[in-house]
Amino acid sequence: MDSPSQNTSLQRLQNVEKRIVRVLELAGGVMDEMANPSGPRKELINNHCSEFMQLIKDIQVTLREEIKSACEYRPFEKCDYVPRISNEICCKKLEYVISQLDDMKRTIEGYHAAASDHMVLD
Repeated sequence: MDSPSQNTSLQRLQNVEKRIVRVLELAGGVMDEMANPSGPRKELINNHCSEFMQLIKDIQVTLREEIKSACEYRPFEKCDYVPRISNEICCKKLEYVISQLDDMKRTIEGYHAAASDHMVLD
């Protein structure tokens, strides 16, 4: 069972969504600061930009991991339907071949019997 520290994929994607909202808030904050009539405060802009860049990196990493995980997901990997059906088809083919061989054997035996009867009559 997963430990409480491990998140489900859905929880990780919800955290990405929250980070995206925060990124938009930071971008809006920088735009407001740039429009400030007394001029932008450099320290505030630097802090917002640093947090913005870190969140963007975190978002990219999480999304890459989720995409990779989704690509590796194979729900039918342990399903034996295809091999089982293939085996059944092979069995049916073998049964058919055996029946054909049996028919050939009967035909050959019939020729041998006919040839034996023909030689006895001569």
